[in-house]
Amino acid sequence: MSLSENHIRDIVRRVLRRTLGWSEAPASRSQPPARGIALDEAARGPVPRATGVSHRLVAVGADHGGVALKDALKPYLEELGYTSVDCGTHTSDPVDYPDIALAVAEWVSSGRAWRGILIDGAGIGSCMAANKVPGVRAALCYDQATAVNSREHNDANVLTLGAGLIGSALARHIVKTWLETDFGGGRHARRVDKIAAIEQRFSRK
Repeated sequence: MSLSENHIRDIVRRVLRRTLGWSEAPASRSQPPARGIALDEAARGPVPRATGVSHRLVAVGADHGGVALKDALKPYLEELGYTSVDCGTHTSDPVDYPDIALAVAEWVSSGRAWRGILIDGAGIGSCMAANKVPGVRAALCYDQATAVNSREHNDANVLTLGAGLIGSALARHIVKTWLETDFGGGRHARRVDKIAAIEQRFSRK
């Protein structure tokens, strides 16, 4: 299925209005997006809007391999001025990372949270699971460069970390960089919109 240029532009306008809370004449894109959208409401039904959502609310979650790092990062988020909602887990008892990833991803997709942070042993499985949720663009980051790139180029709204691969000091640096880096827009916006178009295409099957 091919989309006309006008149809793509219309999708982009609707996405920006929904995710950034813009009116018909948006003033600025400086505020980070609370992404959580469905591109075709007729096909998917109504989606909860990010009405009044705080751009400082971050959903956090971890499996048993990442719970210690999660608990260490929560007070750091407060230091940075963010509020967190903890989606679990809360002990070192084994759990399945897709369950936690889904919980965090749904907070972001629905617009109830501005961003999400997921932690497991390697960060890979949680990233895969979260990216199955419509409207979520999860990125596994392991240094400052990947944190910056995932935000500037990909407008990532969920960060995944591997607790077995990085220490708490590096994790804090990644989180701060990732939360404070704006999306670059421009040519990157066109490419992110194509990611959304792929998602829309396969949601119809």
